[in-house]
Amino acid sequence: MRRAGLGEGVPPGNYGNYGYANSGYSACEEENERLTESLRSKVTAIKSLSIEIGHEVKTQNNLLAEMDSQFDSTTGFLGLCPT
Repeated sequence: MRRAGLGEGVPPGNYGNYGYANSGYSACEEENERLTESLRSKVTAIKSLSIEIGHEVKTQNNLLAEMDSQFDSTTGFLGLCPT
C-alpha cells in the first residue's frame, strides 16, 4: 500500500525518515533507541544475576571444602577406633 505524499518531492536517498526529510524525526531512530534501552536493561539484569551466581558458587565451594575436611577427620577418627 502506498501512502499519499510519501517520497514525493523528497530527494532520492532520504526515505529513511519516512517522508519527513527535514523535520529531524525518524521512526527508525526512535525504535532503535527503544530497543537499545530494552537491551541495556536486559544486559544489566543478566550481569547482576551472573554476579549473584558467582557469589553462590564461591559459598557452595567453601561449604564443600569444609564438608570434605570434616569427612576426612571423621574417617581418621573411625580408623583409630578398635573393632
